[in-house]
Amino acid sequence: MKKHNYSAGPSILPQEVFEKASKAILNFNDSGLSILEISHRSKDFVAVMEEARSLALELLGLQGKGYQALFLQGGASTAFLMAPYNLLKENGKAAYLDSGTWATAAIKEAKLFGETIVVASSKDDNYTHIPKGYEIPADADYFHCTSNNTIFGTQMKEFPATNIPVVCDMSSDIFSRELDFSKFDLIYAGAQKNMGPAGTTLVVVKEEILGKNGRTIPSMLDYAKHIKAESMYNTPPVFSVYVSLLTLQWIKEKGGIAAVEKLNNAKAELLYAEIDRNPLFKGAAAVEDRSNMNVTFLLNNPDHTATFDALWKEANISGLPGHRSVGGYRASIYNAMPIESVQVLVDVMKALETKV
Repeated sequence: MKKHNYSAGPSILPQEVFEKASKAILNFNDSGLSILEISHRSKDFVAVMEEARSLALELLGLQGKGYQALFLQGGASTAFLMAPYNLLKENGKAAYLDSGTWATAAIKEAKLFGETIVVASSKDDNYTHIPKGYEIPADADYFHCTSNNTIFGTQMKEFPATNIPVVCDMSSDIFSRELDFSKFDLIYAGAQKNMGPAGTTLVVVKEEILGKNGRTIPSMLDYAKHIKAESMYNTPPVFSVYVSLLTLQWIKEKGGIAAVEKLNNAKAELLYAEIDRNPLFKGAAAVEDRSNMNVTFLLNNPDHTATFDALWKEANISGLPGHRSVGGYRASIYNAMPIESVQVLVDVMKALETKV
């Protein structure tokens, strides 16, 4: 029976990607070797890395604009550290928007390096909305934001205009919607939410912003060194990079980000319409900031929990419980989630009305 996978990460991937990856595990490129054992210096894998880096820039519309794409390790959590290490000057300051748990974690790391200004926070409202109407210091070395808040189900619908470099954690909505990505100077995203399996992190950086902060940076944390080594400074996470490439190819075959965004909008509209229609449920996030990737919602009457849980489990739905910070439910409807699976959840929510 088909499982409808709403896990927030590691998350659903396209079936076509699973099929191609499974073949590569047994025999990659008719080499007689598995992708799991092939040398990362082999011609076959170097070609994978080159295409993955190039295709990431192509899909984001950043080819030929001074950007480099890297596939690194350590997740977004290491990127929290790498951003200030590479961009924050010895006596400088950084500006951060606090919109959720992972933004808070990024702020904590930045404070290890220097003055860190939180320009706005929605913590007092348990991060149910995206802060607005804040000012970014013009003399800050960079501004950092989180485009989508996986735990709380909020998403930035617009980004502030500023003349300083903009850094964005796009871990949970990368490649899901069209943006002017040239407005960002550094983007990072853990693969496991919308691009591939756990194990690699995509970094897209405008090369001209590097090497200006006067710091001595440890080699493994230095973006410039990784660029020079073409994302091969150390042994890369070969399988994660390969599956990420397959996913990027899948996005391109679908018609690129524009086509994927259209489907993502339809899925989100379908699910939010049911949350708003059904008197048994309510959304957890402010309507204007609702995420199209992570839909958070609650039962109005907790006494209905056991009945609803039994219904969605019977429908072969997996990964629906919300994060402990919010409670209730979280439906992660990433790129690979088919709209048919969203309809199954909507039908279950409707069925609850007849059971209580």
